[in-house]
Amino acid sequence: MARHLVTSALPYINGIKHLGNMAGSMLPADVYSRYLRRRGHDVLYICATDEHGTPAELAAKAAGMSVAEFCAQAHDAQKAVYDGFQLAFDYFGRSSSRQNAEITQHFARRLHGHGFIEERAVRQVYSPVDGRFLPDRYIEGTCPHCGYDRARGDQCENCTRVLDPTDLLNPRSVISGSTELEVRETTHLFLLQSRLQDEVEAWVARHEEQWPQLSSSIARKWLTEGLQDRAITRDLDWGVPVPADTWPELAAEGKVFYVWFDAPIEYIGATKEWSDAAPDGESRDWKSWWYEADDTVRYTQFMAKDNVPFHTVMFPATELGVREPWKKVDVVKGFNWLTYYGGKFSTSQQRGIFTDAALETLPADYWRYFLIANAPESDDSSFTWEHFAATVNKDLADTLGNFVNRVLSFSRKRFGDEVPAGSAAGETETRLGGEIARLLAEYEEHMEALRYRKAAAALRALWSAGNSYLEAKAPWLEIRTDPDGAALTLRTAMNLIHLYAIVSEPLIPASAAAMRGAFALEADTAAWVTPEQAESLDTVPAGTPFTVPPVLFAKITEENLDSYRERFGGAGA
Repeated sequence: MARHLVTSALPYINGIKHLGNMAGSMLPADVYSRYLRRRGHDVLYICATDEHGTPAELAAKAAGMSVAEFCAQAHDAQKAVYDGFQLAFDYFGRSSSRQNAEITQHFARRLHGHGFIEERAVRQVYSPVDGRFLPDRYIEGTCPHCGYDRARGDQCENCTRVLDPTDLLNPRSVISGSTELEVRETTHLFLLQSRLQDEVEAWVARHEEQWPQLSSSIARKWLTEGLQDRAITRDLDWGVPVPADTWPELAAEGKVFYVWFDAPIEYIGATKEWSDAAPDGESRDWKSWWYEADDTVRYTQFMAKDNVPFHTVMFPATELGVREPWKKVDVVKGFNWLTYYGGKFSTSQQRGIFTDAALETLPADYWRYFLIANAPESDDSSFTWEHFAATVNKDLADTLGNFVNRVLSFSRKRFGDEVPAGSAAGETETRLGGEIARLLAEYEEHMEALRYRKAAAALRALWSAGNSYLEAKAPWLEIRTDPDGAALTLRTAMNLIHLYAIVSEPLIPASAAAMRGAFALEADTAAWVTPEQAESLDTVPAGTPFTVPPVLFAKITEENLDSYRERFGGAGA
C-alpha cells in the first residue's frame, strides 16, 4: 500500500478556532486520514499550531503574558478541543519548536546560497508613539481594493488580497491606535520569487490536474499576475531568528523570519518533532516522508481558499529554490468558506460558533457529520441552526440512530440477547447485498476523490438502504406468521449495523465505536468491508451476544433551537 502524508492548514495560535476552520482544513484531513488507515495504507497526519507573527504578540500582550507562555497555554487549549473532536493527528506540533527553527534557517541559507534571497533597504511604517517599526499586522486601515476598513497590513480579511502596510488607506497602529505614522528606511530579506516564476509555473502545470478547480484557479491567478519578490523578515521579538552566521547585521537588529516563510516549513518541522518524540524502543524516520520521497509518498494538503496561494505558489517556490529534493504537495484540497447565516465566521471579531462552544453544546459526531455533509467545496456553505437541526434529525437520529435502536431493541425483546438464527438468506437479502456493495463502492470512490458531500450522501444512502429493507420486511409483522423469517430479517439488519459501524468511522468515530461495541465478536479486527462481505452480510453470525447501546443521536427540538439561537444568534446574526 502507498504511504500517505496528510497535512491541514496550521491553526493560528490566537484563540480557539471557529467551525469554519474545522470544516475547511482539519476535519476533512482527519476524515481522509481515518479512511486511508482503514483501507490499509501507511498514513502520517501532521498538524501544528502556527505561533509566530504579530497576532501572537498582540494576544499575549492583551492577556498580560509573555508570548512564550501565552503560546504554550493556547497550544494546549487548542489541542484539547481537537481531541474533543477526535482529530486523530499522528502529531500536533508547534511552529515555535527548535526543529522548525533549525529547518527554517537551513532553508534560508540554501536559498541565499543559490541567489534567491537578497537584502533590500525598504521604507517601512514607524510609529513614534509606540517607538518601533510596525510589522504588517500591527497596522490596520482601509483596503484599497474593496474598501474594508479593518484590513490588516499583510492581507485583507474581506477580499483576501495580499497587501503591504503602505497600501492601506487611513492606516493606524494596532498597538496604540495612533494615526501619527511615519515611513522610515530599514533593511529586510527578500525572497526573489520573480526568479522562480517559470519553475513554479512548470511545477503547477504538472500537478494541477489532480487539484480541485478552486485550488488550480487560485494558483493560476497568482501566476498570471506574476510572482513578486516578497520580504521574508519582520521587526518582532517573537519568531525564528535570522541566522547570525549568514546575516550578522540583521541578526544583531533582532530580525525574525516572516510567519508565512516559516509556517509552511513547520509541516517538515512537526514531522521531525514527531520523530524526536518517539518512545524508547521505537524508531521514526521523519526524513523518509519529506526527502527524496516523490516516488514513495503521496502528499495531500487541506486548507481554506485564503491559504491556497501560499501552498500552491509561495511554498513550492521556496522548496524549488533550496535546490534539494524536498517533497512537494501532490494534491491541494481547497475549500470555500463556511458562513454563519451568510456572514463570515471570524476569529478576530468573535462571530459564529467556536469549536469549544460547539462541543459544550452537542457531541462531536453531530458536528463532524454536518460539516462533512455540507462541506464548502464547489461554493460557500451557510451554517444555520435550522439546517443543522434538520440534518441531525433526519440523517443521524431518524435514518441511522433509529435503525440501530429499533433493530437491537426489538430483537432482544423477541429473541433474547444473542443474534437470532432464523432461515437462510433469500432473494430479498441477495438484492440487498448487491445494493449495499454498489453503494459501498460509490462511497469509496467519492472518498478517494475527496468529494466530501458526495461521500456523505453515499454513506447516507447506505443507511437508508437498511431502513428500506426493514420497512419492506416488517419483522414486527413477520414474526406473527414466520418467526424464522423475522429472525433472518433481524440478523441481516444486525449485520448492516456492524457494516455501518466500520464504514462510518471516518465521519462519526464515537458513534461507530458504540455500534461496533454492541456485538461481542471474539475477533472483530476488520478495518474495512470487502465487496464480498457487503454482499453476503454474514460477518456477525447467529449466536453472537449483543447489547443495546444508549441512544446514539438525540433529536434537536424546537426548544433546543430556541436556546441555541438565543446563545449564538440566529437569522441575521
